[in-house]
Amino acid sequence: MGAFDTTGMVFDIAHSSFVDGPGLRTTVFFKGCNLRCDWCHNPESQKHAPCKMFYADKCIGCGACKSVCPSPKKCLLCGRCGDVCPTGAVSVCGKRRSVRDILSEVLRDRDFYGLDGGVTFSGGECMLQIDFLETLLKACKERGLHTCVDTAGNVPFALFERVSPFTDLFLYDIKAVSPEKHLAWTGADNAQLLSNFKRLYALGVKILVRVPVIPERNGDMEEMRKIAEFLAGYPEVPVELLAYHRLGESKYAGLGLSAEGHTFTVPDKAYMDKRKRLFKNPLL
Repeated sequence: MGAFDTTGMVFDIAHSSFVDGPGLRTTVFFKGCNLRCDWCHNPESQKHAPCKMFYADKCIGCGACKSVCPSPKKCLLCGRCGDVCPTGAVSVCGKRRSVRDILSEVLRDRDFYGLDGGVTFSGGECMLQIDFLETLLKACKERGLHTCVDTAGNVPFALFERVSPFTDLFLYDIKAVSPEKHLAWTGADNAQLLSNFKRLYALGVKILVRVPVIPERNGDMEEMRKIAEFLAGYPEVPVELLAYHRLGESKYAGLGLSAEGHTFTVPDKAYMDKRKRLFKNPLL
């Protein structure tokens, strides 16, 4: 089996994205994450395995899904139901795909990238599927594509050393500097990801820090100031503050989960501007 036959678990590919790095981009979303952020807007990405999503409010009771189901008593996650559902009420999230398959889809968008665009690998946490990611990045670079890796950094630094030669820009999430708050809000300690950020910076690679802003979590001025003070030691690194949005809240119901504890206030422009003034180099 060749390198192009390496496979990984992917749950979406977004074409024509303007929010995942510079220019117009194709964003490949890997499934699986080792954080459990309270505000996660892609909860379907957290588990590595495929999962079924059902939106009762979209179901019109047409029976199309039942007509193609090979195993009515136990879901096999085959995805046939989603293929025939006329309203998008049911689907299977997550599919194993090869490097060859993903690369072919990405290259179809190449003519639209222009000078700044390219491909971004996101998640979930794309670094958890390191063989798949490294092979994709190398193949993209060999074809002259600009590459971004979107990561929370909660992985061994050796993984960064593997992919940095093929990565033009790291989109690096920093959610909190206070260890106890990061643990409470994400389910994981932040020592490794902050250490990785420092070591990645020392390599001289390009980094864009992205800070999600959630009013009931890290959005208070105390934590925002701590994040800004930490990043002040890296003045060349631009910072992008991302306002919390509610686009992912309905996904909890689709997964059969309660959105309680995952719903927060959407900050307005004045709220965001006040926090941006704390940072020396915010990306406005």
